[in-house]
Amino acid sequence: MKVKEIRALSVDEILVKTADMRDEMMKLRFQQVAGQLTDTSRLRILRRQIARMETILTQKKHLAE
Repeated sequence: MKVKEIRALSVDEILVKTADMRDEMMKLRFQQVAGQLTDTSRLRILRRQIARMETILTQKKHLAE
């Protein structure tokens, strides 16, 4: 997702999507340990997307104050 798309989401939607990405990342880590993961770049992409969402979530919370 692009930053513009994330900013258009509500706080609840961002939280849900972040939780989903964290679950996917956990599954990918298990696959990596088992030697079944073929696309290792997906871990990096997910980590960065989670960071983007957390950053935007923090910004939204500070604007709401």
